[in-house]
Amino acid sequence: MTTSAFPPGEVTGPPAAPPGPVEVALLASVFVVAACGLLYELAAGTLASYVLGNSVLQFSTIIGTYLFAMGIGSWLSRYFERQLPAHFLRVELLVALIGGFLPVLLFLAHAWAPGAFRLVLYGLVLLVGTLVGLEIPLVMRILKRHVVLRDLVSQVLTFDYLGALAVSIAFPLVLVPRLGLVRTGLLFGLLNAAVALWALWLFRHELRRPLAHLAACVAVMGTLAGGFAVAERITSLAEDQLYQDQAVVTHSSPIQRIVVTQGREGHRLFLNGNLQFAEKDEYRYHEALVHPVMAAHGGPRRVAVLGGGDGMAVREILRYPSVESVTLVELDPAMTRLFAENPALARLNGGALASPRLRIVNTDAFQWLAGGEAASAPAAGNAGQAAPAAARPADDAPFDVIVVDFPDPTNFHIGKLYTQTFYALLDQRLAAGGYAVIQSTSPLIARQSFWTVATTVEAAGLRATAYHAHVPSFGEWGFIIASRRPWRLPSTLPEGLRFLTPETLPAMFSFPADMARVPTPVNRLSNQVLVHTYEREWGKVHP
Repeated sequence: MTTSAFPPGEVTGPPAAPPGPVEVALLASVFVVAACGLLYELAAGTLASYVLGNSVLQFSTIIGTYLFAMGIGSWLSRYFERQLPAHFLRVELLVALIGGFLPVLLFLAHAWAPGAFRLVLYGLVLLVGTLVGLEIPLVMRILKRHVVLRDLVSQVLTFDYLGALAVSIAFPLVLVPRLGLVRTGLLFGLLNAAVALWALWLFRHELRRPLAHLAACVAVMGTLAGGFAVAERITSLAEDQLYQDQAVVTHSSPIQRIVVTQGREGHRLFLNGNLQFAEKDEYRYHEALVHPVMAAHGGPRRVAVLGGGDGMAVREILRYPSVESVTLVELDPAMTRLFAENPALARLNGGALASPRLRIVNTDAFQWLAGGEAASAPAAGNAGQAAPAAARPADDAPFDVIVVDFPDPTNFHIGKLYTQTFYALLDQRLAAGGYAVIQSTSPLIARQSFWTVATTVEAAGLRATAYHAHVPSFGEWGFIIASRRPWRLPSTLPEGLRFLTPETLPAMFSFPADMARVPTPVNRLSNQVLVHTYEREWGKVHP
């Protein structure tokens, strides 16, 4: 988002002549300047969401800080009285250098000085915002020499808003998926530097030391180009420091940053910097998630998995010969594609995402439950390749078992998947004698958050049966079974399990005093209390 400082008063006179080459060039520069300014704002918000969670809070505070800084820049523009083209050129080079390297600096700060990340984040946002706030007022004052104010304001604001619109669409759909955050920032830094170089050419006769300005432009563009060339090394340097082990798979999708590391203890998956599983003990988590409901059902034929795009839960479900079909609903197609096509990752899930019994639906689980099924892909042979919903009619038959394997409710986008409304929709897709199981964070570290899930399930009219398991990478972890009929302890489990046995299973449903149930509110779409509770409880562990 960009704002402009308007010169006071209005110039009256004859209708303006058609804009000349200088005016056209400067208006085109306004388009680029607006696009670059908004991109730096989006990059800061995205990285803050990756690192700090709670995307609503991060984007809200960063946008507010950025706009405040732009106001400061607009106010400071009044002190630039002479040599306006030279000042504009210098501001562009500073924006190019600082804004272009903003993602790099934030990545490195998070990896090497995590305690100072917020200071670096808001310091950069204030600095870049102030510089961006200087740009448009300077352009308008330069253009004012040739264009009457009425036409000047309309033309500048038109190109300003068009530039913002273009980058707001391209950022999530094209730039981040194809280039990643680091290269996207550096690319737009180069665009800012190109505007400075163009201004140097346009106003070469007005500048006192054009060769010095040219040298500055070349130096800044060379620095940004060099950063662009080694962007992968910069990202790897930061991520290797952050994740301890070597990153073997890195991918930025429009939805999240996916990193898979490999070390002495095997592979580990991180989404937006948060650990999702560790190869050394993921079997404990996924066996505990899947088998208590699958074995208790007796003969499940139709199963749905919501989340779990890594295919680990699907791997455990396919142990049951009674299963005829599994529908995997995963928002991010990059997840299902990586864990289907990468040999090392496909080995972890036993090739589950290539099973002919599996159908992948890449859409939002909330919309899918409500009946808005979007894109799907048959798993065998081409997992993760989305096909239009019209090519495969929606299947409204109920499911015998639904496995809900979402990330923890770190923000409101995920928090909606833990609400009473969501569980009411879940109930509509569950067979009368079916079971749903929900991963529900740690009942030891986040005790109130865990029992909030149980309370919310009950508020949706379902029974809630709680249990827990110890997963060394995470600690004590909790699950909630949601059903219309009482859950019964199964007498048998599939062969080949590494963790669960019929003898140890009953103990998982007993809670010691420090994890016992406590009164909690219902998590509703209108309040999202779970997100706040979760942030408070886990914040004590990870300040």
